[in-house]
Amino acid sequence: MASIPKASIKELVKKFFGVSITEEGASEMVKILEDKAKSISQYAVGSAKKAGREKVTKSDIMEYMIKGSEKG
Repeated sequence: MASIPKASIKELVKKFFGVSITEEGASEMVKILEDKAKSISQYAVGSAKKAGREKVTKSDIMEYMIKGSEKG
């Protein structure tokens, strides 16, 4: 499975909040973000298949934001 680079997390936190994040903190954030990405992907793939498509579209992802996130 592809992994979100910890360096990217460190850069984002520094850029948006002006503080550093520890290696351990970045690792934990990577785990959380990857779990969330998996949930979004599962929902979006299901939505695309239900619509008879083999590609996930922006609307599949936005649908998750509207409906899927309410499920948990």
